[in-house]
Amino acid sequence: MSLRKEIISELEANRESYVTFLQQLIRAASPNPSGDTTEAARVIKGYLLENGIKPEIVAPLSHAPNVVADFQGGKGGGQRVILNGHIDTYPVEKPDAWEKGPYSGYNDGSMIHGRGAVDMKAGTAASVIAYAILHKKAESLNGSVGLMAVSDEESGGKWGTRYLIENYGNRWLGDVVLNGEPGGLQSIRFGEKGTLRITFTVEAQGLNGAYTFLSRGANIVASRLINKLLQLEDIESPLPEEVRKHFNSRARKIADNIMGEGASEVLLKPTVNIGTIHGGVKVNTIAERCVFEADIRLPIGLDAATILRLIDQYLVDFPQASYKVQEAASNPANFCTADHPFAETIAKCAEEFTNFKPVMLAGLGGTDCKFYRYRGIPTFVYGPSPKGMGGSDEAVSIDEFIAVVKTHTLAAWDYLYKG
Repeated sequence: MSLRKEIISELEANRESYVTFLQQLIRAASPNPSGDTTEAARVIKGYLLENGIKPEIVAPLSHAPNVVADFQGGKGGGQRVILNGHIDTYPVEKPDAWEKGPYSGYNDGSMIHGRGAVDMKAGTAASVIAYAILHKKAESLNGSVGLMAVSDEESGGKWGTRYLIENYGNRWLGDVVLNGEPGGLQSIRFGEKGTLRITFTVEAQGLNGAYTFLSRGANIVASRLINKLLQLEDIESPLPEEVRKHFNSRARKIADNIMGEGASEVLLKPTVNIGTIHGGVKVNTIAERCVFEADIRLPIGLDAATILRLIDQYLVDFPQASYKVQEAASNPANFCTADHPFAETIAKCAEEFTNFKPVMLAGLGGTDCKFYRYRGIPTFVYGPSPKGMGGSDEAVSIDEFIAVVKTHTLAAWDYLYKG
């Protein structure tokens, strides 16, 4: 039996143990905020130790450890593959709304339930399992493999992926990166929209509510400004040709199927979401001050400077308003070449296990992949369906999870094995 067939046989034989590992990881609550991932990190560390791997813990924040490990293949030099995923999750706002409980890890026979099942404990578990299997076959591989199960992704990555990249030199950069964020088995993500986060402040004259003829008030001005900001959604991005060629009719149809009807249009244009609004003291007074936040998602090809110039033009008609960009929460759109041998390897393995060759797409949401793509490192996402992520009763398909496990494992193996 070939080494590759041995790996596939092992993957098939241990399916139930992989599901149990994912359940344990989901039961280890790691909402961000607060960002405490110590229990989830313990589960991952325990799994690696059980498989003969001694991981390292890098914890710039004591409550948000990063679990890392790497090995050099026995065949010497070659490419370095990084398997990257995060272990923090969205918080649970309404625990009572969950039929199975937010951290139950309940297995109903086809789905595993719980916060983070989709985003992204299934993907991270897949990378951990893949790393453990590859580690057993290290002597047959060229190059090397690194595993990063990180914290802090949901709050920007400062103490997770970004920290490891900036403080440990080339060790955690690699030549190519594979990530299991939810993207859908029908696609491989090679880019994602950027984020421009802005805080707007509107100042106006405060008066009794009967005197609106003297001052419209900060809240009224803010509402008019918000309507103006929504005009940004009419801008279509000048996509680079190397990206546009992947947005053919098949890819657009699959994007709508994965992310919801209209996703293919939103990928090409900015979106504007208005977050928390603070303004006014009493209903019968004219508010002096209103503060609100805007989350503007930038498609590939459209930069923040272009949007800010338009906002500056808008504010000519709103002299009461000013804004400040939240630099730490704002990141440019990013992409890497989609025509890369590793991307083709991932696609072939995915097709082998799903009977569907995935298309190359960009994502709507931000991930830690941006830190690699900004440095020119080809970085690809292959993970389960994003449906249900962040919502009550979040759950991941067991079959999709196993397909991701197999694809991550064999994609790294095929890319590094030269036998």
